Amino acid sequence: MTDRRFQFISEDDWATLNTPDVGPQDEKALEFLHKATFGESWLIHNASNYTFLVELNWSTFNAYGIYKPQMGEFPLWDFPDDTLYLRECSAYEVSEMLGWGIVPPTVYREGEFGIGSLQLYVPPIKDSNYFSFRAEYPSEALRMAVFDVIINNADRKGGHCFEAQGGGVWGIDHGLTFHPEHKLRTVIWDFAEQEIPSVLLEDIRTLKNALDQPKSTYLLTLGQLLMNEEIEALRARLEGLLKFPILPRPMTRRDLPWPLL
Repeated sequence: MTDRRFQFISEDDWATLNTPDVGPQDEKALEFLHKATFGESWLIHNASNYTFLVELNWSTFNAYGIYKPQMGEFPLWDFPDDTLYLRECSAYEVSEMLGWGIVPPTVYREGEFGIGSLQLYVPPIKDSNYFSFRAEYPSEALRMAVFDVIINNADRKGGHCFEAQGGGVWGIDHGLTFHPEHKLRTVIWDFAEQEIPSVLLEDIRTLKNALDQPKSTYLLTLGQLLMNEEIEALRARLEGLLKFPILPRPMTRRDLPWPLL
């Protein structure tokens, strides 16, 4: 990162943000992310990598985004360098391919610090997290658990999903996903050893069939974001769930992230 003074944002500052003009389910959300100009930005001080809240403006629309530049990613021993922002985008794409709407709209584009992921900021209900919404939204919680198995999420903390002020349950922070080796680490073990509902299995089957077609748009999209071995591992996980549609159970302490939130 370049040497400069950053503006930081606190929890109190989050509460003063203006209501965005663009929501995650708006048809114009992706176009907005691609075309919006960056305004003020604030560094989120407790993030593992450099992560910024940024003002976004396009035409008459104003909203906020979460910008994670590639050059702000710290090296990890088990994930390839400079790929976390692409995994953020891949999680959004797979969520949309499944039709599950779990991840807010996410694109990769240039920002103040170069190429990175830009995700539409969705205002959460204060203090909302997995542990606060799971009883009220059991179907959404179950779907999130299945989604994490599919994307091989290595970092599903309780605070990485929430109920939004505008409605719905959303999942964020998907940089540690799609590793070809088993990496599942999550707080969502409530459904361990339960059978996956047939309605979700049909979505999984549709995605699996699409990825089996060499010229499918799904495959071409993921081919721009993930390595071939990662796509093959994704296909294998989908096939495994179709053959044995039971959610896994934790095997060791490593299967739970720390901190839980």
